[in-house]
Amino acid sequence: MIRYSLRCAGDHEFEAWFASSASYDAQAAAGDVVCPVCASRKVEKSIMAPNVAVSSRSAEMPSPNEDTAAKVRALMREVRQMVEAQSENVGDRFPDEARAIHYREVEQRAIRGTASADEVRSLLDEGIAIVPLPDLPEEAN
Repeated sequence: MIRYSLRCAGDHEFEAWFASSASYDAQAAAGDVVCPVCASRKVEKSIMAPNVAVSSRSAEMPSPNEDTAAKVRALMREVRQMVEAQSENVGDRFPDEARAIHYREVEQRAIRGTASADEVRSLLDEGIAIVPLPDLPEEAN
């Protein structure tokens, strides 16, 4: 897996994961890499800082306080509501529907659903761009 920082023609920056560099190149050439903000298909790699391991991350990262945690939960809730409002829930048919959309067998549309870890790996190996929608903290209890 490789993560790229990307920038669209509208100057929006975002990140995406790809199975390999070749997978990114193929998807970009096919116009399958899309800006999540403006849906532009004119996307290119952006400058990235390398991921450098440090011996003690606790000295660099402040511990989150209650206010920060509440803000993060609220933002996660807002993102989840927006995704749910703008996508079709296909449930456990997600892997099949994602493939059909990717291979242009059906009309392109935003979908969400469930997939096992093996199904997710298989989709990513095929170069199908998917993004996990994590459960909110209060949903896990």
